[in-house]
Order: sequence, then structure tokens, then C-alpha cells
Amino acid sequence: MPEDGPGSIARFGRRLVAVTVDWAICTVIGVAFFGAAWGRPAESLGHALIVPAVFAVENILLVGTAGFTVGHRLAGLRVVRLGEPTTSLIPAVIRGVLVALAIPALFWDRDARGFHDKLAGTVLVRS
Repeated sequence: MPEDGPGSIARFGRRLVAVTVDWAICTVIGVAFFGAAWGRPAESLGHALIVPAVFAVENILLVGTAGFTVGHRLAGLRVVRLGEPTTSLIPAVIRGVLVALAIPALFWDRDARGFHDKLAGTVLVRS
């Protein structure tokens, strides 16, 4: 992969922008459609999991079909399978569930690939 420019591995700043945008969108959806608690304690565990569930669904559907989420698109990023120009639904499901769990996404290797990307066989690159 190139060191810089299109096709290079996405750096932390762009990733942070993308996940912030996606989480904000999913929070608005969770509040508007499912009554998720915004700024107050969740009434139940199911209630507390609404926004992460919406986030997982957004990631699975958009990455699995378009190759990027809304946040990825705004930050100039896309998800690809290693050695392929796009991704597919199965890697998107693996990646989406792991991203929603947050912990795997917080750890990455020396190539700046998150644990969620390694398990899914994907990589987040600049578009």
C-alpha cells in the first residue's frame, strides 16, 4: 500500500472524525426512533444498547454495500478487503459487530490496522 495519498492506510485523525460523525448520526437515530436516553441514565440494558446497535447496523449495511459509512465518506475513507478493491457483507458483519463493541477498535498493530479490521480481513484506506 502507498505511504501517502489514495489507497494509503487511514490515520488516526481521519478515523476519529469518521467515528465521531457516525456515532452522532446513530445517537440522533436512536433518540428519534427508539427513545434512547440522551444525557440521562438508561432505564435498562436494552435501552443502553440502542445506539451501539444502530451503529453496528449502520456499519454493516453501509460498509457491506457501499464500502464506507457516512463518517468514512466525509473523512475521505473507505473499507476494502486485503487485495480487493471493495468489501462484502460477511467481512462487513464481522467488522461492524467488533467496531460496535469498541474494544477491538481501540487496539491496532504497527501498520495502524485495528484488531477489528485484522479479524475481518479488511483495511480502512484513504479514498
